[in-house]
Amino acid sequence: MQLRLYYVIISRIIYRREVGEFMTKYIFVTGGVVSGLGKGITAASLGRLLKCRGYKVASQKLDPYINIDPGTMSPFQHGEVFVTDDGAETDLDLGHYERFIDENLNKYSNLTTGKVYWNVLNKERNGEYLGQTVQVIPHVTNEIKTFIYNVGKTSNADVVITEIGGTIGDIESQPFIEAIRQVAREVGRDNCCFIHVTLIPYISGSEEFKSKPTQHSVKELQGMGITPDIIMARVDKAMPKDVRAKIAMFCNVEPECCIENLTLPVLYQCPIMLEESNFSEIVCKRLKMDPRVIDLTEWNKMLERISARNKTVKIALCGKYVQLHDAYLSVAESLAHAGYENAANVEIKWVDTEELTEETIADELDGMHGIIVPGGFGNRGIEGMILCAKYAREHNLPYFGICLGMQTAVIEYARNVLGYADANSSEFDPHSKHCVIDLMPDQQGVKLGGTMRLGAYPCTVIGDIMKKSYGAAEISERHRHRYEFNNDFRKEIESAGMKIAGTSPDGLLVEAVEIPANDFFIGVQYHPEFKSRPQSAHPIFREFIASAVKYKG
Repeated sequence: MQLRLYYVIISRIIYRREVGEFMTKYIFVTGGVVSGLGKGITAASLGRLLKCRGYKVASQKLDPYINIDPGTMSPFQHGEVFVTDDGAETDLDLGHYERFIDENLNKYSNLTTGKVYWNVLNKERNGEYLGQTVQVIPHVTNEIKTFIYNVGKTSNADVVITEIGGTIGDIESQPFIEAIRQVAREVGRDNCCFIHVTLIPYISGSEEFKSKPTQHSVKELQGMGITPDIIMARVDKAMPKDVRAKIAMFCNVEPECCIENLTLPVLYQCPIMLEESNFSEIVCKRLKMDPRVIDLTEWNKMLERISARNKTVKIALCGKYVQLHDAYLSVAESLAHAGYENAANVEIKWVDTEELTEETIADELDGMHGIIVPGGFGNRGIEGMILCAKYAREHNLPYFGICLGMQTAVIEYARNVLGYADANSSEFDPHSKHCVIDLMPDQQGVKLGGTMRLGAYPCTVIGDIMKKSYGAAEISERHRHRYEFNNDFRKEIESAGMKIAGTSPDGLLVEAVEIPANDFFIGVQYHPEFKSRPQSAHPIFREFIASAVKYKG
């Protein structure tokens, strides 16, 4: 069944090629020499540039790790888990894609080795391979290719940009590299473009750039059947022309196809910098696409707002994973977006809540203009988060709690306003008599891994901050949680002054709380950071930073 479906897809591709019909173009971004070069930013920037040329773009990330998805991985290992509208737990690079191309991605936007083998083995158990010996080629590679083709089909995209995680030479990446090699053969080289992002080291002692690591990386890629069309050279300073010419010659690309990718102070400057080298035009030429006129007006307006910031506010980001800033990547980016719309540079102080005590919190939060407590799981650092909510409430300091940040604010209020000294979440203390936060009924006995309340759900807006922020009665936000506000304590908490600010449409699930006595104090059960964009900050983040600016005076 699976093989028949696959060959139907391929026959349609061949037919579209033969009749000359415009078909989806495929761009693959690989990385060489070292990891962490910014393949995701390169892919996202190209997506934005092609969108500005009038093309519909879809993006995806193929990750070589064997986990089914990053949902059960430690934030210290992987950074944040980005959640799509349809509930997929994905790599954080998908956040970059959404923020740059301003398109909502889906479950076809992230594939791992674990998911590939999970699908293949389930099909084998179900008899879908009709008794064949299951092998890496063709069964694993076909699974990968079907996934690549599906993202274009489901999004009706003109261009699909696929980032291959890891570094060329990694053993776990080889099935993905073989799959994209086959894609190029199936769709035709005029419909496929390979971009290789690679480090060009600079040796300060001899004051020279070294191209040899890139040459070796490209040689490795060529040995796997792929010749890159464009070399994206990651450098911290401009390369001399002779170095670029040398790379072009030995990597078998045209000189104009060796493009500098410089380190920039603001990552949203990257599309403009790359387009100065005619990046998207070169890609269009390679793919035999009409380059069309590029319109960067709105993107440049956003960059002008960034440049025009004339205020500074200091925000304490109080969490348990602050040693790895990528664990809160979307939160940090959302704060920056909100700063753009308030003409404010947002300086983040990363506060480890595990280290906070009653004696140290005043010193840690001194000089801050707002506190944000993001999501997380487990009881480590919880008491520090509760102290943050208490400090913000008692000092009328702007407070924004997200998911766990909302839950700890409710716990703090129950302890110190209602007088329930043992108030807690059943996640942290199941024996408490006052579990103001409790496990959702549909999460009872559920195993870990892709089983939380995930994805977009509607919310009815009630509270004043919510109304001012959204300007709408009904909204939709993305979720990732197992625990919720316990309705058994709803009347007591509201009577004490904390108001329910948002609920599910049926009124049963508390989605947001506010403290009207404070100038700005809000907690939300969902994750608004996943929907913020540099050109359009999330409304609650926007109002939070506005309140911080006002607090500073």
